[in-house]
Amino acid sequence: MAVRKSSVHGRGVFALQAIPAGQRIFEYRGEVTSWRRASARYRQSGVPGHTFIFGLADGRVIDGSVGGNSARWLNHSCQPNCEAIEDGRGRVFIETLKDLMPGEELCIAYGLTIDDAITPELIADYACRCGAKRCTGSMLASANG
Repeated sequence: MAVRKSSVHGRGVFALQAIPAGQRIFEYRGEVTSWRRASARYRQSGVPGHTFIFGLADGRVIDGSVGGNSARWLNHSCQPNCEAIEDGRGRVFIETLKDLMPGEELCIAYGLTIDDAITPELIADYACRCGAKRCTGSMLASANG
């Protein structure tokens, strides 16, 4: 894998060689912490819609900005070629959904959930730029139906 400039958003993760479907690629690493602590960290950063927070089933999060690896640069796609699998012990692994070619960008569906009311400003902050044929226009799960 290599991290480089992405046409989707900022940086992205790209395959350096062919990767078969069903392959576990890497773990999403970072500090396991509370949502409150991680969101306070991002409020201070002043960059809306840009975080490295990955929510866990138990309510905690993995903050990839602290001790994270290249998985934090995975971009969203409405037609992802990878998926995130939580192991039930606070670890998340990224696996391929289809065969990937060298140079292909790895993407997951973020399916972001927001506790606040969905406003036009929030939708703009979380606009999708994946370019997929069936792009919903948003990385927010609730904005997509």
